[in-house]
Amino acid sequence: MNAKKKTKQNGTGSKSQKERRKSFLLNFLGMLGLAIPLVWAAIAIYNNEKISTKDKSTNTISLDDIKLSSLSGEKIDMSEFEGKTVFINFWATWCGPCIQEMPTIEKAQTLMKGKDVVFLFASNEELDQIERFSKKKDYNFRFVQLNNMEELKIPALPTTFIFDTDGVLKFSETGSRRWDESTNIELITKIINHEE
Repeated sequence: MNAKKKTKQNGTGSKSQKERRKSFLLNFLGMLGLAIPLVWAAIAIYNNEKISTKDKSTNTISLDDIKLSSLSGEKIDMSEFEGKTVFINFWATWCGPCIQEMPTIEKAQTLMKGKDVVFLFASNEELDQIERFSKKKDYNFRFVQLNNMEELKIPALPTTFIFDTDGVLKFSETGSRRWDESTNIELITKIINHEE
């Protein structure tokens, strides 16, 4: 009788061990599932920093490459921005860091008032979704729809491009910033003044 109990207990013990292994494996896979996007984002940011160098030969995107529509659905002619510095923030309504940096961009826009710079907020979401967001939030922004996000190879959101008055990409960065800080105002001013 004792021998039968021992076998039964050993069987139960090994089943419990199997369940622990299964639980460990599921936890490991879950953590791996979280880690992979983080590693991908870090690689994307690293690669994007390489693109954002000041060497013009590495900046293959020009202002004309960006395809935008107004919230009424009309295609925006990029020649409208000829002779102006263009600050484009790529964002989405679901992106927490995008929304978090918006007040700092609004302050930067206010500080840059009277200068030849245009601020655009481009999302590739549906027009009605962008419009609902713009009405819900009280920002004095020019919200537009981005029609070619894949072609631009934007790795993550938020991403910001700043083009000089000739339509040349002078700054590209993935990730949020406090755009109202003096170093960032100075960065935009240098691009306006062709010092970057």
